[in-house]
Amino acid sequence: MTLPFTLQQLRILKAIASEKSFTRAAEILFVSQPSLSKQIKTLENRLKISLINRENNIISLTEAGKLFLQYSERILALCEESCRALNDLKTGERGHLIVGASQTIGTYLMPRVLALFAQNHPQINIKVNVDSTRIIAKNIVDGEIDIAVVGGNIPDELQKNLEIENFVNDELILIIPKSHPFALKKKINKEDLYHLNFITLNSNSTIRKLIDNILAQNKIRTKQLHIIMQLNSIEAIKTAVSLGLGAAFISSSAIEKEIELETIEIVTIENIKITRTLSIITNPECYRSKAVDFFYNELWTLKNISS
Repeated sequence: MTLPFTLQQLRILKAIASEKSFTRAAEILFVSQPSLSKQIKTLENRLKISLINRENNIISLTEAGKLFLQYSERILALCEESCRALNDLKTGERGHLIVGASQTIGTYLMPRVLALFAQNHPQINIKVNVDSTRIIAKNIVDGEIDIAVVGGNIPDELQKNLEIENFVNDELILIIPKSHPFALKKKINKEDLYHLNFITLNSNSTIRKLIDNILAQNKIRTKQLHIIMQLNSIEAIKTAVSLGLGAAFISSSAIEKEIELETIEIVTIENIKITRTLSIITNPECYRSKAVDFFYNELWTLKNISS
């Protein structure tokens, strides 16, 4: 469908309605008066209706002119808004961003990042996908996620298609009930681990495998540890520990609330520290928007604040 008007004709109508003069309207639009008059005449012919009264040298809009002016102003406002939106998108002040995170990060670290990001970039719509490291990495490769923070091992077949940057080290801390005798010791030795009842994630979880590997590297016989319960969430494990059911290894980022409320006790293991490296991953083959750059910068800002 061909529209019976141009944007310039809408600007002319608006200027005439505002100035109530063809001469002044032509001046503010930097066009000649004959050209302006011709444009209005063309517009009225195409619309097949009179828009302007020209009686006794007094310029005013007809009822049709007043109605059409309302729509003209809305159209022109939308045009201006579209230009601003495109400029905002170009500069990163507007847009859409899909962020990925592995389970623990998505639950405990990402909310803080999102709060900081939303405060500084309120016009950018952000969506967060939380899943296993493998699935998040695959989504990055497929271009379904723009940027992600993960804590697990990234499969070798995916690594070659990703840009992987070490972000922060996350320590996995041993927590025990406040009522446990070891709570008074604060530090235990490796042999003491065999006297604890452990609550863990299932044996297929990435964190569980990492813990078992590091303990095994430190000559801990993991199969002889007394595991009394396997749960499917960090929150469930923390609750079980606070209720006095057993001990557990938990990410330091996941126990800030429990430390503040003093519902659990932290103990260290002599000469053993369990850490994992959290990574920022992106797809170097995908277009990197300003929104991605802003989110990337917020991640490092939060790290510096927390350091």
